[in-house]
Amino acid sequence: MRLHRPPRGLLLDAAIAAATLALVLGAAVTQDGPGPAAGQIAAAVAACGALALRRRHPVAVLVLTLVLTAVSGALGESGGPVFVAYIVALYTAAAEGRLPVAVVLAVVGFMGMLLHGAVDERGSVQGQEENAVLVAGWLLAVLAVGGVTWNRRAYLAEVERRAAEAERGREADGRRRATEERMRIARELHDVLAHNISLINVRAGAALFHLTEGRLDGPALRAELVEALTVIRDAGRDAGRELRATLGVLRNADDADPTAPSPGLASLPDLVATAGRAGLQVSTTVQNTPPRMPPEVDLAAFRIVQEALTNVARHARAKEAVVRIHAESDDLYIHVENTGAGAAAPGNGPGYGIRGMRERAAALGGDLRAGPCGDDGFRVTARLPLRERS
Repeated sequence: MRLHRPPRGLLLDAAIAAATLALVLGAAVTQDGPGPAAGQIAAAVAACGALALRRRHPVAVLVLTLVLTAVSGALGESGGPVFVAYIVALYTAAAEGRLPVAVVLAVVGFMGMLLHGAVDERGSVQGQEENAVLVAGWLLAVLAVGGVTWNRRAYLAEVERRAAEAERGREADGRRRATEERMRIARELHDVLAHNISLINVRAGAALFHLTEGRLDGPALRAELVEALTVIRDAGRDAGRELRATLGVLRNADDADPTAPSPGLASLPDLVATAGRAGLQVSTTVQNTPPRMPPEVDLAAFRIVQEALTNVARHARAKEAVVRIHAESDDLYIHVENTGAGAAAPGNGPGYGIRGMRERAAALGGDLRAGPCGDDGFRVTARLPLRERS
């Protein structure tokens, strides 16, 4: 397992190796008895030089320093100071996460020192035991410090990893929420504008047809034009009012119009009347609906009916439509079907209406189906849960 830690360059490791070599040679020269032999100096140089690679190859450097320490001890009585290089390598192996290997080599080193004279054989038994305890204490202390260092690094690395995962999770959640919000805004603006603009197009097209074809004249033509312009005026006014209310909610503006609540099934008669002015006869049946339902369900039900009727007026040749709404158990069911000649053709053009209706239903935990029915009809069926999802 590799952990993140402050960068350690080869130059720093080489400086530590040089300092250890100076300490080893200084201790060897100043100790009592004969000076170090040439082989011991070579072993000390090799052992301390290997420390420059101790972080890159901790186990190999530990094995090498253990062998060189044993060789130095076997060459003369003054070989003991090379033990310092072995201690540094032992700590590094434990601190780099090689604690089991470090423990095994510490035991091997301890036994080797006992066998090769690292513990004074000429002293009393009590002195030998004291030296053995001292060496064992050093080894255990080094292993403990190295293990604690490794555990601390592992803990910090785990904290960093979890923090990074949490940050990525927050970013992903933020992107998801932003996407959902964009989709919600797009659906709301589509539903607000599409219905009234479609109504304007239908009435303007009919008036233009009568005006250009000349099938109506005099008072009849004037009455048709007056009715068309009245419908267009009212549709434009309704679109502006709903658009201002929607934008006020989206911006959470303090000056949003409090008299313009979100539409719901209570506004269904107005919707039917508006569709009637566009030449579409709509019959409605509402049964068993609760007197108060969640606002988001009420709004979604109204928007689904609105979009379904808009598709009929825009795409179908039908002149009649049927809207049935009823509640069963914990669900609200919506059925919109055109019964006249000619099916709706929502597949023509880019068409976000049916997709938006499905998204509205799915956002509440419901579902929506749309497709042909009968000979030439088209049906939209939606199910909206009346209970909030846990």
